[in-house]
Amino acid sequence: MAQAVRPYRVLQLALVVFGAVMILLYPLATVWPSGWAWHPGAPYQSQYFMMIVGLYVTLGVFLINAARKPENHLSLIWFAVWSSVVHAAIMAVQSFGGGHHMGHLWGDVPALLLAAIVLAALVLTSGLKTRNADDSKRKSIAA
Repeated sequence: MAQAVRPYRVLQLALVVFGAVMILLYPLATVWPSGWAWHPGAPYQSQYFMMIVGLYVTLGVFLINAARKPENHLSLIWFAVWSSVVHAAIMAVQSFGGGHHMGHLWGDVPALLLAAIVLAALVLTSGLKTRNADDSKRKSIAA
């Protein structure tokens, strides 16, 4: 049990850090547009980008909230993991298109993959998946 405490605490910290980065997507795109924005001009000039900002700010808020008790939010954490992998894969392919988007291979693509790898590894090493499976078995036996 003591071994699981450290990854659990690090998972909580990672949820807050990655949640904060998601909340800060708009300022990141303002400071480093070639790594975070897919359109010319200011971030607010693209309705699509502002929609993405809205989605990521929302996910960021929920990840920060999940940091309080990650075991109660595993489906959200796994959604963040797998949606980040899918989003990064799509953006990596699109960055090779003719629109001069190679900066994304150094910006949002690795950021999404880093978030996915770190969160997945911390959930698995914290024992949350095993603990929840054991709790479910106990509940079904008790019923």
